[in-house]
Amino acid sequence: MLTIALEDYFHVTPLQTVIHQDRWYRFEMRLEASTRRTLDLLDECSARATFFVLGWVADAAPELVREVVARGHEVASKGYHHGDFRRLSREAFRDDAVRAREALERAAGRRVLGYRVAQHWLRPSDDWALETLAECGYEYDSSVRLVFRTYAHEPWRQFPHRTTAAGRPFLEVPLSSVRLLGLHVPIAGGNYFRQFPDGLVRRAVARWDRECPAPYVMYFHTWELDPDQPRVNGVPLSQQIRQYRNLRKMPALLRHYLESYRFTSIAEYFELDQHATLPEPGADAVVRPRPPALSAGASTNGQPVRTAVSVVVPCYNEEQSLPYLANTLRSVVGKWGHRYDFSFVFVDDRSTDRTWEVLGTTFGAQPHCTLVRHERNRGVAAAIQTGLRAATAEIVCSMDCDCTYDPHELGRMIPLLTEGVDVVTASPYHPQGKVRNVPRWRLFLSKSLSRLYRVVLRQKLHTYTSCFRVYRRQAALDVTVERGGFFGVTEMLGRLDLDGRRIVEFPTTLEARMLGRSKMKVLGTIAGHLGLLLLLVRLRARRS
Repeated sequence: MLTIALEDYFHVTPLQTVIHQDRWYRFEMRLEASTRRTLDLLDECSARATFFVLGWVADAAPELVREVVARGHEVASKGYHHGDFRRLSREAFRDDAVRAREALERAAGRRVLGYRVAQHWLRPSDDWALETLAECGYEYDSSVRLVFRTYAHEPWRQFPHRTTAAGRPFLEVPLSSVRLLGLHVPIAGGNYFRQFPDGLVRRAVARWDRECPAPYVMYFHTWELDPDQPRVNGVPLSQQIRQYRNLRKMPALLRHYLESYRFTSIAEYFELDQHATLPEPGADAVVRPRPPALSAGASTNGQPVRTAVSVVVPCYNEEQSLPYLANTLRSVVGKWGHRYDFSFVFVDDRSTDRTWEVLGTTFGAQPHCTLVRHERNRGVAAAIQTGLRAATAEIVCSMDCDCTYDPHELGRMIPLLTEGVDVVTASPYHPQGKVRNVPRWRLFLSKSLSRLYRVVLRQKLHTYTSCFRVYRRQAALDVTVERGGFFGVTEMLGRLDLDGRRIVEFPTTLEARMLGRSKMKVLGTIAGHLGLLLLLVRLRARRS
């Protein structure tokens, strides 16, 4: 039996320390390509499978779920979100299982019979989950994996078997493992294929096929056929190995097993009635809204009621971050578009990767989006100033392309640009601010620099280095910046301070970038800021 987890790279357990569920919508969905790659491989090898699918995926991409069914495979449930079922009460687990099944049946038009937990595996103490699934109408579960001495007192649970749960007939379909020196070792596929020596696993599976009367149960994930998936920063080394190691070998590994053995789905093997169709979705069916464009919204009674705001986004070698940026900005427009008439200026600081090309593909045809490219690399401050000149609104925001500051906060920052205020700057080092997943050495360096700037400048801020700001455009255009790179961003704020412009801090959260590499060089950063401090000291002395 072949089982496949249909999920995207950002859903999975190894990345959950840095990717929270409420941020899923921001990431580039690569699910369709990896799933179709999987379906094509199954077609080539004449294999059928059970796809365990998140309810969230069914609501986000129902056409993909329908394609899985149309190409002859079974759809089963993996819960609604990719969460740890042990953190749920029995009632919450029941609600999640029902919600997921309803979403999947709505998308697939077929009964959903099976279930697999999204995180971890069942232990002997988790039989309550099987009881709950049976009460919810599921007919089988495939969440048991014997490893080492798990289920040592119930060795019969090593193989698929019929049982009862909640007084009803029920099937358990554990993933396959073999006994080695008295311990169970999984050989079921997925991560085990990528981490264990290939020859040993092949011999173990061949021996199972020759000697074991029970069917071999294999699994893998659709994202394992996506070797070019974005690498997420901040993931512990052990989890990086689990997520990324040997991804490029996976197609060949899978092809060996699919061509050597005959695979079918769980429902077909046990002759379960998964083909019973459900009514076609009617007027009450959930319809996924189309993502909003990065453009102005509607007016009231034909009269504009929103404040015009330009958002400048400097970009340098951000090819990998741009899909994440696009999804985030759509959400910002969706949340704040009723109040602000957003326009966007994307400035490519002569990137050496495909940033300019991807900018054109992603934003080029969008209304209210302007793309500008420098003839040479001039640094983030110069890119912001280019954006200021290209902006059409008097209120201009600047933000990081990698969204290390949440752009949704602009809706709370802009109102602080009241009369007499020229800049609102984000401040993670403010007593009410926060920092997440930023290395301690970088935090120490940034806070130390901010203390030095507090000594030199008139307005005693907690953060001077953030480029997440709201400017009064004319005030910012009057500033001449000598320093390049990130230093120019701080120089802009320093010169505005020495010119007597009023600056307001907005406490917010700084998160380490999730995609791509930081452009900051430690020693060069320290030297550059010390040089800038001397420049600001001289400027202040002249104006005293």
